Amino acid sequence: MSVLKNRSTLRWLVPLAAAVTVVGGGAAIGTFAANAEPALPPRSAAQLLVDLQTARLDGLSGTVVQRADLGLPPLAGLAGGDAALLTGTHTLRVWYSGPDRQRVALLDTLGERDVIRSGRDVWTWDSKANTATHRTLPESTGRAAEGALPVTPKDAAEQALAAVDPSTLVTTGRSATVAGRDAYELVLTPRDEASLVHQVRIAIDATEHVPLRFEVLADGADRPAFEVAFTQVDYRRPDADQFTFNPPPGVKVTEEAAGRPGPKAGAQLKDGKPDAQRPGAGDAGLRTVGTGWTTVLVARTGAADAARTPAGDAAKPGPADGPDAAQALDLLNGLPKVSGDWGSGRLFAGKLFSVLLTDDGRVLAGLVTPERLYQAARG
Repeated sequence: MSVLKNRSTLRWLVPLAAAVTVVGGGAAIGTFAANAEPALPPRSAAQLLVDLQTARLDGLSGTVVQRADLGLPPLAGLAGGDAALLTGTHTLRVWYSGPDRQRVALLDTLGERDVIRSGRDVWTWDSKANTATHRTLPESTGRAAEGALPVTPKDAAEQALAAVDPSTLVTTGRSATVAGRDAYELVLTPRDEASLVHQVRIAIDATEHVPLRFEVLADGADRPAFEVAFTQVDYRRPDADQFTFNPPPGVKVTEEAAGRPGPKAGAQLKDGKPDAQRPGAGDAGLRTVGTGWTTVLVARTGAADAARTPAGDAAKPGPADGPDAAQALDLLNGLPKVSGDWGSGRLFAGKLFSVLLTDDGRVLAGLVTPERLYQAARG
């Protein structure tokens, strides 16, 4: 049975697309304004890397604008939630007061969605849906806060540094004025021609050494396919009440479990990993092939389970799935068919990444050419 007749494919495609956009360079904070180049003392790429690594930030607040032009079909919009950030332009407000006090508010014409962390408490609030979720983090939770807040200056710098390895050419670019601040530019260029990323450009505050602009340019393009930017920034520590959430009257509050369950006690390990984390271990099997800019994510969509469904049932979404599922399935069926010594399936080729959906139930995605996906599919 074709993977496109399995509705679990719809769960995998958009999250994979979101994940591959940060495999190479990560996500950082920036701005779109392009003013005259300020006169700054020369600094080498090595010095800018040290600046990023040693930056100390006590507090920050500001307005961030994100723009994505990845050449995606409307599938990302159908998925809703954070996947909607993969298309169009979005405005966010951010507040940062250390690794355990952070807030991000996504603003739109119909309301806002907030993620607020204060110590071990994490709140998410959707004003349009009039709902809120509360979660208490375990005491061992560190900087990442289990992914609670995807946008912080420190995370941005760390992800940028993680992209610097022998597969990356690191140079300096032009100085710039970003959100009213003088900034240096660090340029990361993948050496592997199989990568669809031409360059990642990071504007770094000349004084505070905080990332102020992050742009990803695809091969053959002179306009960023993805950029996140400060349009206004203030380095004063925000007031403590910015990180206190009191649910408005009438909001439905849900208490959520603290974190993902780890492997059960006594679970057998193979190659240092529980069976559930190994490739092909059920519907949650997710693995990577390759390293650096040409990393390919490989997921199993559970097509084997779909194959046991009576003929025709999986090909058409049921009434409970709604029109969005039917539209998404139509989009997937509209992708071009491809085949080779790796098998057969359908291919989506975007500006920055490619996605291969094989008929044997795999989804492969990466910031790479389709040929690199075919190589991974053979393995």
